[in-house]
Amino acid sequence: MSKPHPPMARRFRGYLPVVVDLETGGFDALKNPVLEIGAVALLMSEDGQLKPGEAFHYHVEPYPGLYIEPAALEFTGIDPNHPFRFAVSERDALSELFGNLRRLMKEAGCQRCVLVGHNAWFDLSFLRAAVERSEIKRAPFHSFTSFDTATLGGLAFGQTVLAKACQAAGIAFDNREAHSALYDAERTAELFCQIVNRWNALGGWPPPLPLPDGGDNDPE
Repeated sequence: MSKPHPPMARRFRGYLPVVVDLETGGFDALKNPVLEIGAVALLMSEDGQLKPGEAFHYHVEPYPGLYIEPAALEFTGIDPNHPFRFAVSERDALSELFGNLRRLMKEAGCQRCVLVGHNAWFDLSFLRAAVERSEIKRAPFHSFTSFDTATLGGLAFGQTVLAKACQAAGIAFDNREAHSALYDAERTAELFCQIVNRWNALGGWPPPLPLPDGGDNDPE
């Protein structure tokens, strides 16, 4: 008799939610570089409560040949040339992050990661562009599915701005720390967990059914 799948795998159809926030040198994923990566993998208790888990943070060297918009640096406060950034290449940052996520996927009984982000399309598009530039053969993330806390925040709290959605949810948010990739990822993780847990408490989803033996056969 096969062992039952862990609760996270049952809840999200074999996907491990990972909150990702990227600070970038502009809005164009093909022309502007990634400057900072924050990620928080999520955990689920046996009774289905979602909570933030292991966190990862990287300062990233601007990819050669890409353009940094001055307005982006003014907005984020990042100095790409600061001697104490201790930045690493995109490839090194992603390789280390993905190695850790594969470990966590295995522990959670999941087959893929799914990106959770605030305006998730932005982070996913930059992540995919960086993966392609770095010639990483297979990223652990689903290539187009994501969970967007801007949309979910609007649904649950009537707020689409991260700081305002957190305030409505009773989550402390320090605007002086905003636009740090790790800080924003941690607050986004808290927001997503609270929304999922509230939905669970309201009876908004049935008890998760076991996945078929062998897991989810979805190629993505």
